[in-house]
Amino acid sequence: MRVRANITKRALVCLLFAGTIILSGCLSDESTDGAITPPPPGSNGAPTISGNPPGAVKMGEAYSFTPGASDPEGDTLTFSVQNMPLWATFESATGKLSGIPTLGDVGTYNGVTISVTDGPNSASLAAYSITVSQVSLGSATLSWTPPTQNDDGSTLTDLAGYKIYYGTNQGNYSTTIQINNPGIATYVVENLTPTTYYFVATAFNSSGVESAFSGEAIKVVN
Repeated sequence: MRVRANITKRALVCLLFAGTIILSGCLSDESTDGAITPPPPGSNGAPTISGNPPGAVKMGEAYSFTPGASDPEGDTLTFSVQNMPLWATFESATGKLSGIPTLGDVGTYNGVTISVTDGPNSASLAAYSITVSQVSLGSATLSWTPPTQNDDGSTLTDLAGYKIYYGTNQGNYSTTIQINNPGIATYVVENLTPTTYYFVATAFNSSGVESAFSGEAIKVVN
């Protein structure tokens, strides 16, 4: 027996990226109606952590990233980091990762993971990489028209934001940028070292359901 979820609508999200690169594609997004069940009384909810850490820095220049975090009960939060570069320092009270790499630090540092805990529960950002470069860094400017309509012709009312995925290998997107504002129509991806980058985008709704990837775009940073 095949069981099908109770899908109330599919939102058709068509993006057009312009400016430095051009990316176009239609994104289908499924959502379901239903109330979110709150945690039972007396339970301790897990903290949340968010942010888009820079993936590159030029040697001799300052690197800094502080995640956003909150706890449903307002508990005191403590941060930790794994695979921190030796040139960086970390603040356990705020989650701030910072430092100024030198010539000897040039290279790529993989698996950097920042986590937060309220004691019994914890949450982590996705692991990411930091590339220290000797050369000036580039950028890619993305712009689009926010979608307004579902694929059934009805008005799109629950668009919550977008996600930009990119990497240096076609079809392999190692970095994610989440935009939690459906009204934003332009985003500049900065700190790109000289190489070829591949970009795709998705949209997500207020239920957190994410669409499929859009078409792929290519940006060469010289």
